[in-house]
Amino acid sequence: MSYDFPDDLLHAQRDLDQATADLHALYATLPISAEPTEAYRDDRETGYWHARERPASPGWTEEQKRQVADARARRLELTSAVVTHVFWATLGGPDAVKARSALKHATEAAAEGPEST
Repeated sequence: MSYDFPDDLLHAQRDLDQATADLHALYATLPISAEPTEAYRDDRETGYWHARERPASPGWTEEQKRQVADARARRLELTSAVVTHVFWATLGGPDAVKARSALKHATEAAAEGPEST
């Protein structure tokens, strides 16, 4: 089934996809822990059945914490715009679920461009 999504909903979903990618990219640049932590290594000798190890983390700076908070707030704002869009009131039950999935795929296809088909 094909859905005639409003332009503002498509734009909101594309922006949400980009905001999610931006947040993941930001996380990839940050230390492993938001708060300073010491390194640790655990194994069977220290009472753990599965070996695990983490390097020390200096924690996030105040600027990094602000960047994450801003990125998460933007993602939340866009998620709300997509989920509460008036378009969804025109559908019910399984059709709403199918349309939501179709919206995600519609923006993926648009991002890939016509040469990918």
